[in-house]
Amino acid sequence: MTTGMTAVAMSGGVDSSVAAALLARDASPLVGFSMKLIDRLAGESERYGRCCSPDDFRDARAVADRLGFPHYILDMEAEFRRQVLEPFASDYAAGRTPSPCLRCNTFVKFDALWERARAVGAAKVATGHYAILERDPRSGRTRLRAAADPDKDQSYFLFDLSDDQRARAELKKDEVRQLARELDLATADKPESMDLCFVGEGESYRDVLARSGLRASPASGEIVSADGAVLATHAGIEHFTVGQRRGLGIATGEKLYVIGLDAANSRVVVGREEELYTDVCTVERVRWIPFDRPNGALTAKVRIRSAHLGAEGVVTDRGDGSATIKFNESQRAVTPGQAAVFYDGDLVMGGGWIAGSMPS
Repeated sequence: MTTGMTAVAMSGGVDSSVAAALLARDASPLVGFSMKLIDRLAGESERYGRCCSPDDFRDARAVADRLGFPHYILDMEAEFRRQVLEPFASDYAAGRTPSPCLRCNTFVKFDALWERARAVGAAKVATGHYAILERDPRSGRTRLRAAADPDKDQSYFLFDLSDDQRARAELKKDEVRQLARELDLATADKPESMDLCFVGEGESYRDVLARSGLRASPASGEIVSADGAVLATHAGIEHFTVGQRRGLGIATGEKLYVIGLDAANSRVVVGREEELYTDVCTVERVRWIPFDRPNGALTAKVRIRSAHLGAEGVVTDRGDGSATIKFNESQRAVTPGQAAVFYDGDLVMGGGWIAGSMPS
């Protein structure tokens, strides 16, 4: 292998294929890696999740061959199970709604994969994410900015990378489909996957937990109103998330939503839609990007889920790895376990994991 090369993470999709093509066009020495994260669905020899199928690996190999660099498949099931699937199951059992794609980026693509890439002499790992990385000449830190196209921006999914991880990453995007066709790449017209990669067609995350052996023994409990009145029973809180309306099994004549999950007592708390709104929440495991800690309260636009457009608020660092967010306007379904990411314009200031909220 060539020292100083770039390792390209290749899923077999059009995005990573174009990332590889852009680097190859610049005459960068490359090696392609596809990660086998999860094997065929248990007991179903011909059915796969939305990643890691033989077709995906063949497509990635075809692109690498077309562009003239070697391609290898890495068995990373153990890392994926430990760093993504097991926390995914634990979060649901604890009444949180997890963000597995964020953990996969931080702990698999830019950590475990990096260790494999470094072993063959790679200096960087390249992916097909839509975001911008730039070096701050004053601080030496690597800043993260949102992509120019807000509809495709993926900076939300990258906030939890360490500065070292950001420094060795290379994000490559362009007019993806058109460039892929111009370069005659095998993945040019391949549809994008928008769902959890480890969930197969026609199944839900609950099926994943069941077939992977990760689901805790079902802990039945009560569905209660905010004042504690018992309305129904349930078969396990992993079936519920904040903001959910369907599947509650309650007939009261009014629309009810999940407004909270009490994992310690296996209780699902329901209420009216207005009870879903809050203007204050706390976040834990905060990652600051341009600096170690802000000097005082920070005015920011905060995204509380990947599809959220962002809401203005004030973020106050608490000095213990957590922060408080006070929104200018109440937000709907601020969900424990999801990420809250802070922006100043297109600059990502940092983010953390929602721990709890208080009703408005």
